Amino acid sequence: MSLRRPRTLLTMSPELRPRLLDAATDRRLREVALLETESVVDDFGRPDAAAALAQAEVLLTCWGAPAVDARVLAAAPRLRAVVHAAGSVKQLVTEACWDRGIVVSCAAAANSAPVAEYTVAMVLLSNKRVMQLREEYRGVRGRRHDWHLRYAHAGNYCRTVGVVGASRIGRRVIELLRPYDLELVLYDPYTSTEEAARLGVRPVGLDELCRVSDIVSLHAPELPRTRGMIDRRRLGLMRDGATLINTARGSLVDTAALTDELTSGRLHAVIDVTEPEVLPAESPLYDLPNVLLTPHVAGSLGNELHRLADSAIQEIARYAAGLPFAHPVHREDLDRTA
Repeated sequence: MSLRRPRTLLTMSPELRPRLLDAATDRRLREVALLETESVVDDFGRPDAAAALAQAEVLLTCWGAPAVDARVLAAAPRLRAVVHAAGSVKQLVTEACWDRGIVVSCAAAANSAPVAEYTVAMVLLSNKRVMQLREEYRGVRGRRHDWHLRYAHAGNYCRTVGVVGASRIGRRVIELLRPYDLELVLYDPYTSTEEAARLGVRPVGLDELCRVSDIVSLHAPELPRTRGMIDRRRLGLMRDGATLINTARGSLVDTAALTDELTSGRLHAVIDVTEPEVLPAESPLYDLPNVLLTPHVAGSLGNELHRLADSAIQEIARYAAGLPFAHPVHREDLDRTA
């Protein structure tokens, strides 16, 4: 018996579709879903979107998708599911969706893989002082130096890595770092001592984590209570030469305080997210030798987008078969997740 193919509408930034769905993933999508239109909808108010929305049973969404609010739902009487081929659904799925009983899935698990990989790479490179070595070696242009003497305190052996947040990404980072000769400490108010033991980490308070860690890596969600959690005082607790890694949200850190610490040279940082999201051109963070600043690329980039597409396609296949989502999003979890 052939698989039922639910009528599916793609909603995302139009330029994203060819990057998310290459020929192979597009073919796999069409095997499990009947596309309502070949067009990608990024504005439900467009006249051509109305007919497609009226027939859609599933929305396959990604970055740039418009919010699914009460007005949209009124125009989508057959809509039953939202499958988000990205991480957080907070800006997409409204209270009206939950009230209507729309089932929701997201690809946060798939998107966590590259973030965790990026973080682990940066932990190892930061402790090895690779960024500073590169700058200094480029400056001396091959002239002889005793690098072992100059970087006698570099290296990963017995370093302490502090993970802030036992989120999906935080847990994956812990898992990937476990084989190395590192001490892992964790701050997460929702993780019990028993669960921390199972993860192989030592639970500590946030102040202690900042004091004892050579690397502080942020993996907490953006919530009112996490905003500015790494403030001037906690940055001051970090030991001289420590590195802050932020692949979570820029709002977790006091940008002005961090800039002061980095400008002084006391701390190092790997920063993939900032507040504001794009720093002004005059920000010293672009040029400081102790800062690696990247434009929010730790998550899925390039061919890693196909992992997000595959996750979404698998979820649509499960929905079509009458199975529950493998990666559901629940209303009650949103107050403590990204």
